Amino acid sequence: MSHAEIHLEAAAPSKPDFGAICNGCGACCALETCPLGRVVYRRIAGPCPGLRWDKAASRYFCILAEPGRWWHRLASRWISAGSGCDMSAEVER
Repeated sequence: MSHAEIHLEAAAPSKPDFGAICNGCGACCALETCPLGRVVYRRIAGPCPGLRWDKAASRYFCILAEPGRWWHRLASRWISAGSGCDMSAEVER
């Protein structure tokens, strides 16, 4: 079994169970870059440069899927935003 170390804000929410609603923990994007991020940032390994910390909301978000940008709907669909946690890896705090 391989292990990877990721660094997240201490105030970030814990990773939800697989399939549960995304809570902005940031673990998935800190671990690897999604297919959209690979195209936009020309990077095949994480962490994703599009991952941003929102201190006021105490959660992470993807700047590519941020509302207000013309590509928001496409980006949200491509990264499956709102479809539930699809990260099967276990996270230790």
